[in-house]
This record gives sequence, C-alpha cells and structure tokens, in this order.
Amino acid sequence: MGIRILKAGMLTTVQDLGRTGYQSQGFSVSGVMDVRSFKIANLLLDNPENEAVLEFTLMGPTLEFTSETIIAITGGDFKPQVNGKPIKMYTAVYMHRGDILTFGGARTGTRGYIAFSSYLDIPVVMGSRSTNIKCGIGGFKGRKLIDEDYIGFRAKRRYLPYYLSRSLDLDEFDQDQVTLRVVMGPQDQYFTAAGRKTFLNSEYTVTSEFDRMGCRLEGPFIAYKTTSDIISDGIAFGSVQVPSHGKPIILLSDRQTTGGYAKIATVISVDIPKLVQRKTDQKIRFQAVTVEEAQKLLLDEVKEMNHFRKEIYQPCKEVLDCRLVAKRISKLFE
Repeated sequence: MGIRILKAGMLTTVQDLGRTGYQSQGFSVSGVMDVRSFKIANLLLDNPENEAVLEFTLMGPTLEFTSETIIAITGGDFKPQVNGKPIKMYTAVYMHRGDILTFGGARTGTRGYIAFSSYLDIPVVMGSRSTNIKCGIGGFKGRKLIDEDYIGFRAKRRYLPYYLSRSLDLDEFDQDQVTLRVVMGPQDQYFTAAGRKTFLNSEYTVTSEFDRMGCRLEGPFIAYKTTSDIISDGIAFGSVQVPSHGKPIILLSDRQTTGGYAKIATVISVDIPKLVQRKTDQKIRFQAVTVEEAQKLLLDEVKEMNHFRKEIYQPCKEVLDCRLVAKRISKLFE
C-alpha cells in the first residue's frame, strides 16, 4: 500500500515544514522551499498542515500507485498526467491501484509538490520527516529518491467529504519579473548609502547557481563601507548575504546554520515562494518594507488560506443540483 518510484526525477525528496530547534547544534532546518504551495496541497486533502509531501525540482518523478489514495499537486505547472491523460493542478485527484503519474516539462515554476491523503510512511526524526541530504537524516533514508524506491502509506484514507469541490483555480508563477519585499538588516549598516540604493533600485538575474541551499543573483555591485565580513551569526530563511564580490546570495531551506558575510536584508516569508519558483535568467527586484508591513502581509495570507478552506469545503454546485434532481424524482413516486 503505497507508491513505487519508477523514475525519480532530478531532485525529489520528502519534505514538511522543517526540523526546527536544532540550528544551534549545526542541523539545517531543511523543509519545503515553497511553503505556500505545500500548505495548499495539504489543505486540498484536509491533511494536517505539516503532513509530509514529495517535493520535486525541474523534472517530476514517475510514480506507480499500488493502492487507492487521493493526491493533490501544487507549485509550478509540470503538466501532470495519469495513465497518459492530463489532470488538473490544485485539485484532489483519485488514484487507483496501478495508476501511473507522470510529469512533462515545467510550463511555469521550477518546483512541484505532491500531497497524499493516505500519508507517507516516513519516520519522524528530531520532530520532522524532512530530508536533510547533507547530514543524511530524515525523509527516505536521508537522501533524495532514486529509481525503484518504494514508500508505503500510513493510513487507508480513500474518502474525503466535498470531493468534487476540492479544486482551486490558481496559476501563480507565470511571471517573468517579480518584486521581492524585504526587511532591511540585520547588517545593512555595513553597506554604503549608495550600496543600499543599488540593492533596492536595481534589477538582478537568477543564475544557474540555484539549489535548496541558496540562490546566487547576478547584477550591479553592492558597495560596502570597509568589509562585508562579520563574526559568524545565525541565518534565517530568506537572508540576503552579500560577500566581498558584492553580488547578493539569498539563503534558503538547506542553508548553513551560521554565516560570516553581512546580510543586507531578509526576504519576507510570504514572498519566498516567488523566488524559489524562479527559473535561470528570470529577473528580480527588491522593495523595502517594515516588520509591521511584513506581519500584516503574513496575516493576510492566513486569511486567504481560510478563504480557500471555505471555498473547498462548500459542496459544489453539481452535487447540489444532483441532490435536488434526486429529491424531485423521489417525490414523483410518493
């Protein structure tokens, strides 16, 4: 009862929200890159918010289902198909035993997420099922998936109420240029006024040096006063480091726990999905906001998730119409 990995894709791993509380001991948080897509995938299936999913990058896996379950696919549009027939993104899809799930090339985005109603049978390590590849812990044997791996399910969960309503009309990453909002600091004082202006008023390009650890950008030199070196301190998800070469590097899920380069800013959490779904050569700009503005934007996203939940849990019109017709027919025979 589970899934067989016929083709693993380029980088497919088991991830949840990450392994928090262990950075002081040298363990990266790991976890999904695109938290928004991850949460929506689980929301569509009425899963616990932190239920583990498969995250894939650039090239999706080919999966064979050995039992019935329900899945939801979110993130970039990799044109998923079941048994050669297209299926919808952001929609609950029933999978039968023997079904084959495949993906095409990415129309939008670079990362996709597959959630399962039957829950992946992955052990919890230090409070998380996330894969930390560098340390070889968590996920499936502490590594990315390879061909012929097999992951079982933890539950026989094959029914969801309001099944036909579990669909959202979203297409979130079809943009060539995005603006990432940032909170300046904590070491923006290491940079000149001209350097800070350059950072906030220039266009940067996503390079091929882009993985789960971080994203290196190409663009104008960000001038610092005397040095960009600091005494190593902790690094947050979305920290923007600027080494001596003056080009920003945004640190992501598998980032190191500490770093010795000045951090000019931090990308706010609601905008990180925009970044991690960028492709090589796509453009990025930065916009400064206050902590209070970032908090309000996060609360707005929480409200949006609650709206999605209400939308999903409303019986769809087709179901209501069928019930109404059935009720009218039954009255004819009273």
